[in-house]
Amino acid sequence: MTTTPSRRLLTTAAATAVLLVTVPVVPAAADDATQCTFPSKNYTGRPWALQRVLMDELWEQSTGKGVRVAVIDTGVDVKHPQLTKAVDAGSGRNLLDKNLKDENGTKIERGKENGTTDVVGHGTKVAGIIAAREMKGTGFTGLAPDATIIPIQQNDAEGHGTAETLAQAIDYAAGQANADVINISQDTANAVKPAPELQQAVNAALAKDIVIVASAGNDGLGGNIKKTYPASFAGVLAVASSDRNNERAAFSQSGDFVGVAAPGVDMISTVPGGGHCSDNGTSFSAPYVAGVAALIKAKHKDWTQKQIVAQIEQTAERSIAGHDHLVGWGVVDPVRALTEDDKPIEEPVAHEGVSRGKAPVPAAIHLGETADERNARLATYVVVGGAVLVAAIAGASVAVRDGRRRQGRPGGA
Repeated sequence: MTTTPSRRLLTTAAATAVLLVTVPVVPAAADDATQCTFPSKNYTGRPWALQRVLMDELWEQSTGKGVRVAVIDTGVDVKHPQLTKAVDAGSGRNLLDKNLKDENGTKIERGKENGTTDVVGHGTKVAGIIAAREMKGTGFTGLAPDATIIPIQQNDAEGHGTAETLAQAIDYAAGQANADVINISQDTANAVKPAPELQQAVNAALAKDIVIVASAGNDGLGGNIKKTYPASFAGVLAVASSDRNNERAAFSQSGDFVGVAAPGVDMISTVPGGGHCSDNGTSFSAPYVAGVAALIKAKHKDWTQKQIVAQIEQTAERSIAGHDHLVGWGVVDPVRALTEDDKPIEEPVAHEGVSRGKAPVPAAIHLGETADERNARLATYVVVGGAVLVAAIAGASVAVRDGRRRQGRPGGA
């Protein structure tokens, strides 16, 4: 059946409600349509967000095998051929209220208990960016194609997820589901810090050395800077969106809590039933980073969550030496994160010791002359040297000529 998803997920009136981070923008779909339908056509090329990565070099280091990534979202559809073998359905969970009703009092279809139903498509896209298996007929694949996805359905198109159910989802992922990485492409509806249960769940998961990656939010168009949760909690890697120029995408939320940025514009990924579509938002930047975290975890099984986060931040591509509120420590560089890893670090540092926000000062050149004077002197050497050479050649010619004349004169001198 073909289903057209909601372009923006609705919020509830409660201050603790949780909404999915999507932007009200109609993206360029993979099939050149104006809307994404389920199922869709396969995207045959290699998406730009993957073109920027040397995939063979990356996968020589790690493919994410053995790492479990919990996707707390709208569910993950295992009918997609690139996700069927990627998802551990036996560990999945649906945390939506079993008695949900719409405004007319009609019971809302909740989906399967193991979280493998996704009528919105959001969770399926997120999962694909992390761990979609390679498949003939498309250049799209997940960054960690051997990682395992744990589907945890905690929200829907009507925004029935709350801060409390999000906390329950984190607790489940960190406990029974045995996750190594948790991806949360959601934030609280208000800038107000949510219920304490969410903070407690985050802290408990971090204490178990689980990497938590969360989207920074999509309220950046008006220049708003506000904290979003759970991205703003200490220890959570908050991810902003970057564009094709490695600059902050216009919609991407800014703030000192931003850890890194990752591609978030025209993001191709899997959709329910099969095929691919394009979408925009920090929702799709976060799983890009979660995929990198899975790769590092698989390669360095003994690294702590703090060390994995620091490695991602330290190896990001930067326009300044340190951290800024737009893209954090920079735009994530998967290959550098997996190759510049001789030893773990605890905190990222500014490159070359340059203070945040200050441009490096060029070293003084002690030559005793200005650059213009030096150039003039070198030019003079060239001219004079050329003149001497010409004179030497001319003199030699005259000497040869005179010698021949003397040899040809009768009686000699």
